[in-house]
Amino acid sequence: MAITADHLKRVISRYHERLTHHREALNRLNVYPVPDGDTGTNMSLTVQAVVEEVRDVQGMDAVAGAIAHGSLMGARGNSGVILSQILRGLSDTFRGSEEVGTVEFVMALDRASHAAYQAVLRPVEGTILTVLRAAAEAAAETGTAAGEDLGALLASVYRRAEKELENTPELLPVLKQAGVVDAGAAGFLLLIVAFLEEVTGLDVVVPERIFNAALEAAGDSGSDHDAIAGLRYEVMYLLDATDENIVRFRKRWLELGDSIVVVGGEGTYNCHIHTDLPGPAIEAGIEAGRPHRLEITDLLDQSADEAFHPGESVREAMAEFADTPVAVIPVVAGRGLVEMFRSLGAQQVVTGGQTMNPSTQDLLSAVDRVRADTVVLLPNNKNIVPVAQQVDALTDKQVLVVPTVTVPQGLAAMVAYFPVNSDPTDLVASMQAAAGDVRTGELTRAVRSSATPIGAVSEGDWLAIADGYLHSAHANEEAALIGLLDHLVGDDAELVTLITGLGATPDTTAAARDWLAAQDVDSEFADGGQPLYPYLISVE
Repeated sequence: MAITADHLKRVISRYHERLTHHREALNRLNVYPVPDGDTGTNMSLTVQAVVEEVRDVQGMDAVAGAIAHGSLMGARGNSGVILSQILRGLSDTFRGSEEVGTVEFVMALDRASHAAYQAVLRPVEGTILTVLRAAAEAAAETGTAAGEDLGALLASVYRRAEKELENTPELLPVLKQAGVVDAGAAGFLLLIVAFLEEVTGLDVVVPERIFNAALEAAGDSGSDHDAIAGLRYEVMYLLDATDENIVRFRKRWLELGDSIVVVGGEGTYNCHIHTDLPGPAIEAGIEAGRPHRLEITDLLDQSADEAFHPGESVREAMAEFADTPVAVIPVVAGRGLVEMFRSLGAQQVVTGGQTMNPSTQDLLSAVDRVRADTVVLLPNNKNIVPVAQQVDALTDKQVLVVPTVTVPQGLAAMVAYFPVNSDPTDLVASMQAAAGDVRTGELTRAVRSSATPIGAVSEGDWLAIADGYLHSAHANEEAALIGLLDHLVGDDAELVTLITGLGATPDTTAAARDWLAAQDVDSEFADGGQPLYPYLISVE
């Protein structure tokens, strides 16, 4: 049997049903216990966008195109972005064929694996990438032996993918510590299941031990965070280069720094890196092609004081400048926080954050609504950063991303927002420097019991997160908040802002106020109304 356009549409529908059914188990496989836009949720919402895109189209070219476009526009979170690359790799191969047989499927898996690895600048084995590559290798090995039997090929691919999925804890210590397999890889296995069921007509039974482990032992070690705060220079430029050269360029940059973004296509790429070696970072571009519009910023010499505390007259002048040449769009939830960003000059606000990761389409629609030709996006969440970074390639406007991962970072960036007569790259550099100059804290509750680097965490514990790292866990909310403040507020702290959200209690807030009053530091309190995180902290 070969796969037609109608079969492919049913595969997408089957896959969405499987993801929806296993969504909570996939969420619990996540090795991070805070409430987040989890893998199961992000993958299912990404595929839901594809289901809607393919509903009314016919023919292989149109269906394949709809899959590529829908997955790109609907991608949510890191797992959704990687999945979109897989689906686009498959659909780009299927395009141009009336039917897909064993030869096309072998090519498609290889192309999908390549696309997914290219999308991640620091690939980690033991993840969805590993299982996808194993599936592609199994397809290549089985293709000749299977002949025209696509069902036999898919069965072989499924067996290899399942085996590699169960081996992910051996490749990634954080998974072994938690006693689970990789969530994204488990979600990918369900895609192979959907193809196998559609082609063979069989009902594939996925081993429940894969998902039961999530319910029994789902744990966390915290996410891998790269320490980039000490990297001194920000290097940005446009690079005209061939696709072949850009591959070598990416590899070279991975040796030179972090916070790396290389996006674009059709010969032109927008390149950004934090590094201590700006010379070699530029030389890498010269070796790859023609760099232009070069900007180098010394991040340590940025003076944040004036940008952080502008006079009221300046703010009033900004309010009168309605048709700003550079607009800012933050992603945030909570009425109070929305008002704060609006008062600082945000032209649009996309509602989202933890558990509510907006799609690429959500961000693109907001970009299209503003008048400015240049737009700066503030994701304010690590899961939303990769989605925001896709928007520039989808619009005629220039879209720049300040990769804020917390709301306090976003607010700090907004205070540095002065678009009048500013070059966009200079403006973004100032906003990014301001965001990096604050320490941030978040208080939330564990949604599951976990094994973490700081010890065992029980469901319902109060989690204190400092600068993106899990710092401590307490059964008592007040103890957790005071401990977090004590960790963040050092001798050099000048101003502490405490933003209360839904669930903040008067007694805990009063205890924090008393603790801050006893310190030699100015403090401010604001009602953000944010869900899930009763307290957000900014320390300048």
